[in-house]
Amino acid sequence: MFMPEKTIITIAPTGNVPTRELNPHTPLTPEEIARDIHRCYLEGASVAHIHARDESGRPTADPAVFKEIIDRIREKCDIIIQVSTGARGGSRQERGGCIGLGPEMASLTTGSSNFPAGVNYNPPDLIEELARKMQEFGVKPELEIFDLSMIDGAMALLKKGLLVAPLHFNLVLNVPGSLKGTPRNLFLLKESLPLQCTWTVSAIGKSHKQLIALALILGGNVRVGIEDVLQLKEGRPVSNLDLVKNARRMAEMLDREIAGPDEARVMLGLQRDGE
Repeated sequence: MFMPEKTIITIAPTGNVPTRELNPHTPLTPEEIARDIHRCYLEGASVAHIHARDESGRPTADPAVFKEIIDRIREKCDIIIQVSTGARGGSRQERGGCIGLGPEMASLTTGSSNFPAGVNYNPPDLIEELARKMQEFGVKPELEIFDLSMIDGAMALLKKGLLVAPLHFNLVLNVPGSLKGTPRNLFLLKESLPLQCTWTVSAIGKSHKQLIALALILGGNVRVGIEDVLQLKEGRPVSNLDLVKNARRMAEMLDREIAGPDEARVMLGLQRDGE
């Protein structure tokens, strides 16, 4: 498996679930999201995983809101833009609306699973529709893996020509209703990945510190942010900046250098306009 010399830190600042009541540091407006991402970029984050909220703070797939977030980020920094097409952001008709806005990457979940109070709904025809749209606009999929079978789903898309190698995977562990966040399960997913891919770990809630450290030891990349974890210490809400700083400290303790955005583009196989 491809073992990068440097570590890519992805910041997932908002998600669909966190609220100010759960964590007062949660950014909700386009300006708040862009501001947090810029601060995290300055600390070493090279990819921004973006969800959008409407004026009431509810999840939305409205392309106009995504566009405002993307425009505000690009005014501030050169971080890689990765938009979410996830199931909780909108209806199946709405979920791919952000793909045409010019992001470099977009999430693509290759199967269905459970969330705590609902279904992570990704039927085969929708998965293929989103994959085709990403191909049309030159957007690299970030393959979101909540279960072992989703790796097989990604390989089936590759065989159909709907994905292009090398692939990039995000291994999501400890979502209630899906694969538990244990070292054994991380090893299982990692060992099931194809050769010459890149991979990131998103560890939800209490599994966060342990699995982020293990991902770094194994040569992987890491995703952090309020989308995934609300506190590192019991009763103390954490900020996005604190989570990036924590990941950077862990990486440096393990002699893993931090990749800047252009280095991350090379590692992920992304191309800039005109290249």
